[in-house]
Amino acid sequence: MSNDLPQCSTVERVQLRSALRDLPAYKPGKSAAVAGSLVHKLSSNENPYPPLPSVQEVVAEAAAGINLYPDMTCGAVTEAVADRWDVPAASVSFGAGSVEVASQIVRAVAGEGDEVIFAWRSFEAYPILTGLAGATAVHVPLTEDERHDLPAMAAAVTDRTRVIFVCTPNNPTGTSVTTGELHTFMEAVPQDVLVVIDEAYVHFNVDPAAAQGIDFFRAYPNVLILHTFSKAYGLAGLRIGYAIAPDYVSAALRAVAIPFGVSALAQKAALASLEAEDEIEARISALVAEREKLHRRLARIGWSVVASEANFVWLRTGEATQELEEIFTKAGVIVRAYPSDGIRISIGTAEANKKALQTAKDAFTHFTSITRSAGER
Repeated sequence: MSNDLPQCSTVERVQLRSALRDLPAYKPGKSAAVAGSLVHKLSSNENPYPPLPSVQEVVAEAAAGINLYPDMTCGAVTEAVADRWDVPAASVSFGAGSVEVASQIVRAVAGEGDEVIFAWRSFEAYPILTGLAGATAVHVPLTEDERHDLPAMAAAVTDRTRVIFVCTPNNPTGTSVTTGELHTFMEAVPQDVLVVIDEAYVHFNVDPAAAQGIDFFRAYPNVLILHTFSKAYGLAGLRIGYAIAPDYVSAALRAVAIPFGVSALAQKAALASLEAEDEIEARISALVAEREKLHRRLARIGWSVVASEANFVWLRTGEATQELEEIFTKAGVIVRAYPSDGIRISIGTAEANKKALQTAKDAFTHFTSITRSAGER
């Protein structure tokens, strides 16, 4: 059979969007797949506990129906979340994890020529999502004590600003924003700018002075709260998160969402988790206790570690980050390294945390040696 297709001497490449050229890549936590050794994966802020038996049961039952499309409206879990927070159901919208909801937010509100403001370092998906929308990312440096510089963020607002992300507790530093600070900030931000209070780690926040997103949603017309079932509820593998926002903003998020993006398994698991919050709370309390213990002992070693209100701790390691990450990896502790900035250690089981602490002691000895040598140059 002859081939009648036109023959080309050169192959033309498909033209891709120019925005992709400078787009930073999302770096997930490293896998724990290291042959022949016991490895503790503390790189992805995962809940170390297995799913609750009641959650496993409903997921197993729901698995029998995976030949069918899920409820695209997430009707039952929408009503449950609305009831949980005493907000209108029209104000609740879902996505495949809070990062996918964040993507909906940027795509619905910002475009070419617009600006999205966030602290830096903060959640690394923010600049990626902003770039994919064609908007401009505005990074505002954290303060010296690893916190949001809200006055500087307010000062960065221009007539092109469309969205501001306030991540509290902040990923990866674990610091939170206080109620007073956030009220002052909101008074300085124009009401046509959407302020996203990203509370992915809010369940671990025990600081009585910390801002609570739901209070700000009720007080200001331009606030959106971002929540996830991945962390405290332990459903990271099923991918489900949600926003609470003004109803017209929620409608816009649903308009840009991927159809059928939240699986039936995720919806059923989220419902079961909301019904088991007493059990979830017991696990949260245990993780917070482990976090506080790890923080105290890291400080005792000599690390200058800020108080965290999330399910991780942050070590500012600067240029020594890559070398220190290798020390952890060789010891069988997989951490999340941010080049030239620091290392984030998720709170795991008591055994994993103990190993992380032992390794952090060795890493500190190496760190002080590096910094001393750098100071003598």
